[in-house]
Amino acid sequence: MIDKLNKAFESRVRLGIMSTLMVNDEVDFNTLKELLDTTDGNLASHASALESLGFLQVYKQFIGKKPNTSYKVTKDGRKAFNKHLDALEALLKNR
Repeated sequence: MIDKLNKAFESRVRLGIMSTLMVNDEVDFNTLKELLDTTDGNLASHASALESLGFLQVYKQFIGKKPNTSYKVTKDGRKAFNKHLDALEALLKNR
């Protein structure tokens, strides 16, 4: 059962990013940073890893003169995270 867990979601921050994005259409960087109580660099690093796996889409824009980065879960990301959750649930049921 444990082999069905996705290593991409082992980190507390990545698990938090995905959990937040699964229930919100889009979330900006500062909101994620506050929700997950993490640093800029830590969040950026984990978001970049999830993006490179094709699990996140990153949107960069300027609001006024301030840069704004927001994230959205991809179809592949949603599928992979749901499989991960199913594996966790199965693991818990087989205790």
